[in-house]
Amino acid sequence: MPGEGHPDEGRAADALLEEELRQVAAVLDPVPAELVQAALEAFALHDLDARLAELTFDSLVDALPVRGVVDAPRMLTFSAGEVTVDVEVTGDGLIGQVLPPQPARIEVLGAPGAARPVAADTLGRFTSDTPPAGPFALRLRTGAEVIVTEWLRA
Repeated sequence: MPGEGHPDEGRAADALLEEELRQVAAVLDPVPAELVQAALEAFALHDLDARLAELTFDSLVDALPVRGVVDAPRMLTFSAGEVTVDVEVTGDGLIGQVLPPQPARIEVLGAPGAARPVAADTLGRFTSDTPPAGPFALRLRTGAEVIVTEWLRA
């Protein structure tokens, strides 16, 4: 049709506009350092030996509301093959259990900041006195394997 340019010219103009918008956004609304750190920590979870634990229960989504209960703890269940991890998230921290019961080293990953390790006893029970703030995930190290959960908001 008359007046239409070559399709490659339109794509090149779009790419140029996109790059200009990226530069403007980087100056006027830069990505917060904490978010960059969280992204780096999330990428650090990429471990070829780790199995991903699937979120199978979240009380925010799956539980029935109980009348009169205010500030109920959030209950989470993750499953990875034979291993299940039950976690209760409260304003005081985390309480959980690894099933089948076994000792494990558990890292509570959060942003910003480093992982906070806790130990599960021989019955698989663990606690963390630091409540997660913002996105968090768990990395479990049992005797034979590494299991990581997906990132969730506290």
